[in-house]
Amino acid sequence: MRSSPRPQRHWDGSPVVACRARSLRVAPESPSRLLRCAQRSHCRECGNSVERYSRSDDRSIRLHPGELPAVGVPVDLRWHISSGIAHPAGDGTPWCRLAHAVICPAREAVALPSTSGLAGLRRELALRTRRLIDVGAFTPSVTPHGAAPSQDACRPARPIVQLLYVRYIAAHPVDKIQCVAQTRHRDRCTQTLLTPDSLAGIWRLVPATAVKGQLALPAQVMALYDLAALPYGEQLRWRMQRCSVHAAAPSAADLAMAEWEPFDPLVHHAHIQCRLPTRGRRQPPGGPAHHGARP
Repeated sequence: MRSSPRPQRHWDGSPVVACRARSLRVAPESPSRLLRCAQRSHCRECGNSVERYSRSDDRSIRLHPGELPAVGVPVDLRWHISSGIAHPAGDGTPWCRLAHAVICPAREAVALPSTSGLAGLRRELALRTRRLIDVGAFTPSVTPHGAAPSQDACRPARPIVQLLYVRYIAAHPVDKIQCVAQTRHRDRCTQTLLTPDSLAGIWRLVPATAVKGQLALPAQVMALYDLAALPYGEQLRWRMQRCSVHAAAPSAADLAMAEWEPFDPLVHHAHIQCRLPTRGRRQPPGGPAHHGARP
């Protein structure tokens, strides 16, 4: 007679229960649409690891991956994370986070107290950048941070885009903005938002007016990639930063944060381009639009 197999048990006699796989879902009250926060990426300027967080003002910030003792960080440089959102202040704990821009070796050194120890951390990141360059794992950017884009460039590196009646500054050229959705293979979608089959915007020269209460800018006009003529659903797809396939599948999770940043003419003045990206004739403000549909 064949005996039935005995159930597996732990060392203490408790039965072994197989854990069922559960699909992750974004809670409706979550301030972020991502399945996880602290999106790990690499700095485009120095190659070191950074973590992207959403800020309370709908902007994003790159933080140093590790926590630092709060006593060694000036009060105005401390950050803390609450519910996946980065806040520019301390939370009362002996630990805090630090913006990567403060210690990025590719940028100009910020005046820091000698007792903070942040200068040593910046040197460690500089050595790591040198190792990445030596092994060929990282190629530094030719254009230094903060330098104004060349007026002879055929397209701006960080274009100003208008959609849903709001102006944003993109992190990449218009034809290089990548979808943030997750594929079935659990990696990021490689499709771009602008494809030959999708509707495109038009380049315009618009007045570089300042926000109410700010000083006027020296530039009179600026190049703007206008998507206002597109249907609402198409503009919403650009705002969510999804390709046409994943825009039709809202159940697909986001693997990265949308890289749109609200445009501020004073903060982003170095990225303002006073002429159209294509070699067309300059148009006065309010004149006919330049139909550079494919940047």
